[in-house]
Amino acid sequence: MTQSATLEVEGMTCASCAGRVERAVKAVPGVSGASVNLAMKTLHADFSGASDPSALATAIRKAGYDVGAADTALSIEGMTCASCVARIERALKAWPGVTGAEVNLATGGAVVHHMAGAVTPSELAAVVKRAGYDATPVHKSTTPVSARHDAEALRLRRALIGSAVLTLPVFVLAMGAHIIPGFHALIMRTIGMQADALIQFVLTTAVLLGPGRQFLTHGIPMLLRAAPDMNSLVALGASAAWGYSTVATFAPGLLPEGTANVYFEAAAVIVTLILLGRMLEARAKGRAGQAISRLVGLAPATAHTRRNGLLIDLPVEELRAGDLIEVRPGERIAADGIVEDGTSWVDRAMLTGEPAPVETGPGAEAIGGTVNGAGALVLRVTRTGDDATLARIIRMVADAQGGKLPIQALVDRVTLWFVPAVMAIAALTVAVWLVLGPAPTLGHALVAGVSVLIIACPCAMGLATPTSIMVGTGRGAELGLLFRKGDALQRLGAARVVAFDKTGTLTEGHPRLTELSVTKGFNLNDTLAMIAAIEARSEHPIARAILAEAEGRGLTLPEAAEVVAKPGFGITGTVAGRNVSVGAARMMTAAGIDLAPFAETADRLGAEGKTPILVAVDGQLAAILAVSDPVKATAAATIAALHAAGMRTALISGDTRPAAERIAAALGIDHVVAEVLPEGKVAAVEALRRDHGAVAFVGDGINDAPALAAADVGIAIGTGTDVAIETADLVLMSGDPAGVATALALSRAVMRNIRQNLGWAFGYNVLLVPIAAGVLYPLNGMLLSPMLAAGAMAASSVIVVSNALRLRGFGRQA
Repeated sequence: MTQSATLEVEGMTCASCAGRVERAVKAVPGVSGASVNLAMKTLHADFSGASDPSALATAIRKAGYDVGAADTALSIEGMTCASCVARIERALKAWPGVTGAEVNLATGGAVVHHMAGAVTPSELAAVVKRAGYDATPVHKSTTPVSARHDAEALRLRRALIGSAVLTLPVFVLAMGAHIIPGFHALIMRTIGMQADALIQFVLTTAVLLGPGRQFLTHGIPMLLRAAPDMNSLVALGASAAWGYSTVATFAPGLLPEGTANVYFEAAAVIVTLILLGRMLEARAKGRAGQAISRLVGLAPATAHTRRNGLLIDLPVEELRAGDLIEVRPGERIAADGIVEDGTSWVDRAMLTGEPAPVETGPGAEAIGGTVNGAGALVLRVTRTGDDATLARIIRMVADAQGGKLPIQALVDRVTLWFVPAVMAIAALTVAVWLVLGPAPTLGHALVAGVSVLIIACPCAMGLATPTSIMVGTGRGAELGLLFRKGDALQRLGAARVVAFDKTGTLTEGHPRLTELSVTKGFNLNDTLAMIAAIEARSEHPIARAILAEAEGRGLTLPEAAEVVAKPGFGITGTVAGRNVSVGAARMMTAAGIDLAPFAETADRLGAEGKTPILVAVDGQLAAILAVSDPVKATAAATIAALHAAGMRTALISGDTRPAAERIAAALGIDHVVAEVLPEGKVAAVEALRRDHGAVAFVGDGINDAPALAAADVGIAIGTGTDVAIETADLVLMSGDPAGVATALALSRAVMRNIRQNLGWAFGYNVLLVPIAAGVLYPLNGMLLSPMLAAGAMAASSVIVVSNALRLRGFGRQA
């Protein structure tokens, strides 16, 4: 059985780092695949057998990086002695990804140390439960991506301030003569050139060993491993400028005559500008990852819980299924549950992206994180922790943001050799200047070589794709579009035809029973009661219409047994000892039942756009009923928006051809496939792919799951069944088909943004590396300063991330 593991990786700064971590992890025995998301600093690895996070961590550390650590606190019940403590600690420490555990008998708690991302609090609680004790997570250990980037930005800001304070005097001493008239003469009259150089040496050394130390401690070890990264380029460039200047200051006789110039300002300004760029980049990446932070912030900290006859405020992490909680007017609902008492209007915008409140009363489902209106509610908790709807949404968004698009493969191939290639170009540049350059050749060679090292920027290439995915999927979540897989963004943008299921997708999914007739020998109400008893076990929208009719007539439903749903056909079961079948005409035909008594009625209903449903009892045709299902208000606008976007549309339905064609004609759908079973829907998807190209399929029911899986992109209506949602690549949480047009436009916008980022990242390096090497010098005497190179490099990553942030302004399309 395939398993996977996700870890947070520390120390990655560019696409070369990401590629190096991937290669190291893929070499671990048992790993079948690995992908790194540079923007989120995470690694996802698939194993052909049992997962082994420890082996991943070892490989990551050998590659020169580290694995993030996290702590999770558990509340444990049932411990009575030190043996219990030892047993729980052994169980926790043996779990993959756990690095340590301390259990406290007195407090009834445990703190588990583990690799960040390798395990969830719920998994750790389950480990303790398997050891024979009850355990509940006390708090979530995972930190939102934006919070991590904010912390990184704060650290970089402190380093930047220190570096800037030290660099400013160096810059003034070195460049003052070029800016301020008489400045050089002032220096000569006062401290003299040697003291000037000594001051610059002391301050620049402080910059390199203080704020700039991070580049040396990361870059030089990677260089010694023959695996240079972005830090290696900065370390080499700044050290070369500092080293040459140090020799010029203390041992000028070692240098050719006329070349003993100092370039301390280049080393100091390089470090300062790159720290500035990384701080701005971290801030921008923090804003890019705010979608998850906002989702996490929707969860209330406590719940008004009824326990032992008392109302107490309990941390939501300690809620259990079955607890009764009270929700006061205006509060966020603390957990998923079923309303036991009270009526209110609930704002589900966080779930659907739609601001319209929904009336909620006894028996209705309420979702944790949504906002209660003016009424008071009492809920019985149904899902908590990682199983809750909000937690699942956060997990879907995080998974999508961590995904790697196929377009990233090109970037990975380039960045694999980028840094070594830059170092080779820098070495060649120095050699060419030494051989062919004008005097002072050594000074010119140093400036050109350092500029090449500094201006090259693999960071921009590495961030081009993941930041756009992060912002795009986050914005999608705010609009009620949950991309379960990041690569669905690229696949949806490449789709050429969108195929829809009918019932519950383009129609309301709340059909109304409009006709019911029975054959001779059957009582209408008794037959309806038998039908309703069978349909009570079904999730199909038609079942709800039948149950509503039975309830409206005040019928008492008998017990049904041996109920079996047959997707594409209908449903069968036993009621009061009688075999009852409810379904389409093809189901009756397959069972050898004569349909002649209702042939004319079925044709008439189909022509009216209604869905005829036949009923057989003990192998005899007993009744025919019909339901009509109104089309969703936004369906026509959705089809029009897709046509405007250059897409073809299709309707694939198990309904009768007349009913399907009537809906298609009303909405302007191009192609109709009707009266098909689930496997027929798969065949229809494949036929559309052959004729038109990539296919997106939109559905909501169990019978749509095969087609959702077969399509290039499966899109599930969020109000549909769990099977459909789990099979899909994209979930429309509001149930509104207009989300399809919005998702398509978002996909295209994200891919356009990625292409812009990649165009900038590649174009920047292709254009500026040769300029830094001095190709323009023979034409106009231009030689790029290392300080300008550092500024350009710092700006390149910020431009990429800032461009991705523009996607936050994306709006609805239909």
